[in-house]
Amino acid sequence: MTRYGRWAFVIAILIVVLDQAAKFWIVNQVGLQPGASLPLVWPLSVTWVMNPGVSYGLLQTGSPVVRWGLTLFAFAVAAAIGWWARRSDRVLPAVGLGLIMGGALGNAVDRIRFGAVVDFLDVQRLGFFPWIFNVADSAITFGVICILLDGLRRERPAQ
Repeated sequence: MTRYGRWAFVIAILIVVLDQAAKFWIVNQVGLQPGASLPLVWPLSVTWVMNPGVSYGLLQTGSPVVRWGLTLFAFAVAAAIGWWARRSDRVLPAVGLGLIMGGALGNAVDRIRFGAVVDFLDVQRLGFFPWIFNVADSAITFGVICILLDGLRRERPAQ
């Protein structure tokens, strides 16, 4: 495993810990009920929703087959990304892969624990982003951005 590959795994672990700590805070400490919202600083609110589907609420059937299928899929994605990350030879893709791996695992933990993903970050007051998301979702998004940015770089590694 490369040095950057190890970074990817450390980042993944940190994301899972941060994601689960934030969700613990929402579920156990904030005092909100699912569906309730607490405005913080414009445009951010904390709105607790349980998302049994995937990103942006797709595939919301509530079926145990879908729940466990999505959980297994998340673990498979994390394993494939972990395999890819082991050979990472640059910082940006290693960071991106670690973020995606950690985000997938964070949401998979929710599906096991709660049967759905805990979402709570709400910026709907911006007027153009109607979805509620979480730390894991953010990590996946930024991870994809890191990988795309790395793909745009001019120099190519020696073959």
